[in-house]
Amino acid sequence: MIAAFVLNATLVAIVVLIHFEALNKLSLITPKIPIQHRLRVLIGVSGALIAHVIEIFVFAFGYYFMVNQAGFGTLIGRFDNSLMDCAYFSFVNFTTLGFGDIVATGDIRFLAGLEALTGLVLITWTASFMFIEMEKQWKDR
Repeated sequence: MIAAFVLNATLVAIVVLIHFEALNKLSLITPKIPIQHRLRVLIGVSGALIAHVIEIFVFAFGYYFMVNQAGFGTLIGRFDNSLMDCAYFSFVNFTTLGFGDIVATGDIRFLAGLEALTGLVLITWTASFMFIEMEKQWKDR
């Protein structure tokens, strides 16, 4: 239980740090690019999506580690213990889709819940960031 808590807290801290740094870099770089404001917004959206995919894979590696170690629980259903299935499960959780074809058991359930909450917060953070950046871009034209 303590190992799961430490691992979960570490994963959440890593993805929040990745997200913060990605949005910070995007806010510094995109205004300086000498292109149309619409293209700068597209670069911002693309950068944010890339950050989200990286964050999802951080969680996927966490799931992969946990399912291959004793004592953390497992993922059941249409799951073959592959990293790609862990990534799929992570995408479903991060976006809070919750298809249910793969289900967490044991301590991994806590990480699945934390990932959904973290994903919700990071996606709304991105939406707020993009709204502010778009306002800036359109004011500058």
